Amino acid sequence: MRRLCLAVLAAFLLCGAGAGGVSLIAATPAFAVQPDEMLKDPKLEARAREISEGLRCMVCQNESIDESNADLARDLRLLVRERLKAGDTDDEVRDYLVARYGEFVLLKPRFETKTFILWFAPLIALVLGALVMFVSYRRRKQNAGNAPGATPLDEAEKAELKRIMGEG
Repeated sequence: MRRLCLAVLAAFLLCGAGAGGVSLIAATPAFAVQPDEMLKDPKLEARAREISEGLRCMVCQNESIDESNADLARDLRLLVRERLKAGDTDDEVRDYLVARYGEFVLLKPRFETKTFILWFAPLIALVLGALVMFVSYRRRKQNAGNAPGATPLDEAEKAELKRIMGEG
């Protein structure tokens, strides 16, 4: 039985937990860049890789274009390299792609007024959740001995309770 459990655990870790699972193999970076896409200049290629790691594959949506095998990702990788060969800076390449595909093409959105909610929503949710838990804890603590509809014991009931408990 122990061997079976270990085998299932190993399969789970190596192969993933179904369609949405995460596996150890999948956790390693996979690069879909083909040799025919690479630039001859190593510095330009390094810049292209850095840019493409921050761009979202519009088909896969959870992968960068550097990791995706989708045709659109390949087209975007080639476009990045073309823009770099044309002399664009890294920011100009990103700006061009944002102008063409929208802010969604960036895996990490820019810190701007229109993306404020993306950056601060998790923090706001955390603070609100902590506040709700604090208020709930305080109310529960204040009402700990006061059951709804309960009245305090009178002297005769207290005496009877002591007699039953053997204290008097």
